[in-house]
Parts: sequence; structure tokens; C-alpha cells
Amino acid sequence: MSPRDRMINAFDPARADGLSPAAGDLIRRRAQAMGPMYRLLYAEPVEVARASGAEIWSPAGERYLDAYNNVPVLGHSHPAVAEAVAAQLGRYNTNTRYLEPMVVDYAERLLATFPGPLGHVMFTCSGSEAVDLSLRIARRRTGAQGIVVTRNAYHGNSLATAALSPSSGPGVPLDPAVRVIPAPEDAPEVFLAALEAAICDLQRHGFGLAAVLFDSVFSSDGLWLEPAGLLGRAAGIARAQGGLWIADEVQPGFGRMGHGLWGFDRHGVVPDLVALGKPMGNGLPVAAVVTRPEHVADFGREARYFNTFGGNPVCIAAASAVLDTIVAEGLVDRARRVGDGLRAALEDLALRHARVAAVRGAGLYLAVEFRDPETGVPDPDTTLAVIGDLRRRGILISGCGAAGNCLKIRPPLCFSAAQAEELSSAIDLALGTLAPGGA
Repeated sequence: MSPRDRMINAFDPARADGLSPAAGDLIRRRAQAMGPMYRLLYAEPVEVARASGAEIWSPAGERYLDAYNNVPVLGHSHPAVAEAVAAQLGRYNTNTRYLEPMVVDYAERLLATFPGPLGHVMFTCSGSEAVDLSLRIARRRTGAQGIVVTRNAYHGNSLATAALSPSSGPGVPLDPAVRVIPAPEDAPEVFLAALEAAICDLQRHGFGLAAVLFDSVFSSDGLWLEPAGLLGRAAGIARAQGGLWIADEVQPGFGRMGHGLWGFDRHGVVPDLVALGKPMGNGLPVAAVVTRPEHVADFGREARYFNTFGGNPVCIAAASAVLDTIVAEGLVDRARRVGDGLRAALEDLALRHARVAAVRGAGLYLAVEFRDPETGVPDPDTTLAVIGDLRRRGILISGCGAAGNCLKIRPPLCFSAAQAEELSSAIDLALGTLAPGGA
């Protein structure tokens, strides 16, 4: 089974009998009640009792360093979010069809973090909904249907977004109006040429081009940031053919990259639509689409949009606390400083471990790529071996990339220099346990 046919680092339910009686029983009950669609991480799943900052504890008191979870972008159980949510729950919780100032205040604050042309925000509950709404707007605005994505992209799990997420696997067919191109990797000119060819193919088949939809740092494809300005060139190609550029900021957004709040900032171009998600409420279900007003004017008059829970005051209280805390705790600068130190330590590992083919990323979003040192073939077995070894050492991490051969390092932004050193040292030890010829 290839990495494309399974979730990287997924637990195999057939191995439940090898766990403790309590864990095995819980897994069996979970499967019975919740069905086969849900997946657990790690060969030995982690049971959570409490969490704080970048640390998680099991019911037995085992401590784990969380180097993977960007949903609580500030850190697990952040008191500012907990207090804001509890206070608002004690007052009221309605929806955006009632007049109240909190959602307007937050909308204005959020828009102030974006370039001027992006002037409207619409709230959803998840990144999947945000991408779905972006598609509706783009198709309405352009009158076309075609979408271009990258070959291992993940953009959501709704009917529409799963159909343009190749990483969902062969059991989820792509929409006929979707074209897939390689991520930039080390060949940006190939990426741009493939984009032009995909647009031509969409036009030849009568779909036209509604939008190009790219994660701003190509997260699921293995984290490709270079060269700066590449997405501006891609947006120019799309716009010349009547399409829009949707920037998926669900993973790189809210300061993770250590240089401003948004991943697209480094490319010197303003998107047409931006989809926000996971980190926005530090674990509360709030997400959004940010757009240029001209793109949504007709849509708002004729198609309209309402989301019962999107932008509810309790979740907006959480989102507002996230923006406050990012500034108050200097988390963008912290992501840069701690991330720079972590990247330097990982690059030092690459000099001592032949399997490490590359270290990529910025801020607190890094990838370590593994390849066979003799053949250069992607090495997902080493990825899984390192993930498993780290899990046994009490460090949580996962993988990414079309071949499943990259570690995905994406901790909460409160990650400290000491925790970064703990992580890099553990990766060093994990690689040192592997046999020279294989994982």
C-alpha cells in the first residue's frame, strides 16, 4: 500500500489486541459506535487526559511534547481563550442575524491584518467550509468551473472540497473540473508550465478557469516555500485567463511562518480570496473567507450566504483572544526565533545522517525529508520509523509529502527553545537507532 492509499502515521485497528486491555476496549467501543471513517494517529494511540501549552498528559501521567498540533496555535488550554469563552457563554450566544458589536469589532480587526484590497470577511465553522464558500464565490464571479490544485493537496472534507483534495486517496474521485499539477518542489518553472497546461486543458474541455487553489506553503505536498514571489507569478497566469487565486491559509496562517501573519505575504501579491481555519479559535470551531469586495457583490445580492454557527459570539470571543495573544506574547517573533534555532539544529543533523535529504520551512513549520542516500528514492519507511521512535520517547509528530517521506513539524507557537532542543535531540537519537541500510 502506497502512502497515497493510507493516512500517514495511522493506527492499524487490527493491532488493538496488542495494547493494554483498557485501550483495546476503548478502541473497540469507538469503532462500534463511530464506524470505520475515524482514524487514530500512531502505532500506539495517545490517550489524552489534559494538555497545557505544548505538552499533553495521558491518564497515567505520561507526558508528551506536542510538536505537531497547530489547532491550538497559542498552545493547549490557553487561559486567555478559556476565560474569553467562559465569559461569553455566561452572557449570550446567538448568530450573525442579530445585531451585536463583537463580531463587527473582530471582523474589522481581522481585516486590518490583510492588504487593503481584501475588504470583506464571511465566517464559517471550519476550513473545509471556508474553501467550499471560496469555490462558490469564484465560480459565481468568473462563470467558469475549473479549479487547479497540486498533486497531494488537502483542502477539506466536504463533498466539494474532498473532490479537489488528491491526498484524500483513490477512494475519493476528483471533480471532472479539477486539474492536478506538481508542487513547485525544486523546479518552479516546471510548476508554472504545468499550471499553464492545466488551464489550457480546462478551457479545451469547456470548463474554463474559476480559480487556482494553493496552500500558501504547499503543506501537504512536503512544504515548499521557494522561491519568494512564485505564487505572484502563478496568480498572474491565472488572472490572465480570467481566473482567481484562492490562498488556503488554514495551515500557514496566524503567524506560523514567523514573518507576518499570512503565508502569502512573502510572495508580494494579494490573493482574490483567502480561506482561514484551524488555528483561528485555538480549537474552537471558527473559520472564515476573506475576499475582495468586488468578488462577492453579486454573490451577496443574488445567492446570499448564512451559516448558523459561523461567527457566533462564543467562537468570535475565542478568535479575538487569539489575535490579542499573538500580539501580547510576541508569538510571530517567537516563531521566527525558535524556528530558526530548530532549523539550524535539524540542518546539523543532515550533516550527520545520510538519510536526511533536506530540511525546509520557516518559523515553526518545518519539514525533514528522507531519501535513500544511495538511490535518492523517497524513504517513507524512515519517516514512519522516526515518528514511532519519537512517540515512544514522548514526542508527537507526523508526516507529509506525496511519498510520505517527510516529517511534519508544526508545534503550537508557544514552543520554547528548550522544547525545540528536546525535539531535535530526539530526532537525532531516533535516526541513530536505524540500521545503516534501512529503517
